[in-house]
Amino acid sequence: MRILLSLIAGSLFGGGLFISGMTDTTKVQGWLDVFGNWDPTLAFVMGGAVIPMFFAWRLTHGRKPLVGGDFPTLPRPELDHRLITGSVLFGMGWGLAGLCPGPALASLTYNGWGGLIFLAAMSAGMLASAPIGVQLDRMAAKA
Repeated sequence: MRILLSLIAGSLFGGGLFISGMTDTTKVQGWLDVFGNWDPTLAFVMGGAVIPMFFAWRLTHGRKPLVGGDFPTLPRPELDHRLITGSVLFGMGWGLAGLCPGPALASLTYNGWGGLIFLAAMSAGMLASAPIGVQLDRMAAKA
């Protein structure tokens, strides 16, 4: 049952990314080009994700998922070096490639070599994040 629900949720997510244009690198780069030919339509996509998630965090408090496990805890509200560094790197990659991880996976079937190269780079970044995080923690502790 859990796998079926995951398949349905993933299909809805991927379909939503495709319909909204999030898998189109030029649309994403148009959103980021604030001083050029700016395309504000992705603000509605972001609002369509952030607003329901706001309510979802509140509704899950004290409840259990139907298929077992636990809901994730709320993220910490503090800004620390890990959050800032990760956000900057994520934003740089998003701006350079025009894709973030979800749309990149959704676009693998039609994005050719560019999608595969992005997936390889994204995977390398994910593997490197833990050792880099340890190094950042050491540097922060010395400061």
